[in-house]
Amino acid sequence: MKKLLHVLTVSTVAFLLTACASTESAAAAGAKTYPLKVCIVTDNDLGSMGTPVTLVHEGQTVKFCCKPCVKKFKAEPQKYLAKLK
Repeated sequence: MKKLLHVLTVSTVAFLLTACASTESAAAAGAKTYPLKVCIVTDNDLGSMGTPVTLVHEGQTVKFCCKPCVKKFKAEPQKYLAKLK
């Protein structure tokens, strides 16, 4: 019984993770690619502070070196999106 419960729990978690990843992929599928190898806010190399954070803003994929940069970006997105032009 414990083994069955364990298998069901693991299966449920795997399903939920797959569903979340599929949703993100679908949202990003139609978005423009991010052309830079650095954070749009700080110009730090992507991955220099752990796994980069990705966001799709008005059809444009944007990448950040860390979560605090997302908040800065959301406060003034046009300022940072100008770097992509």
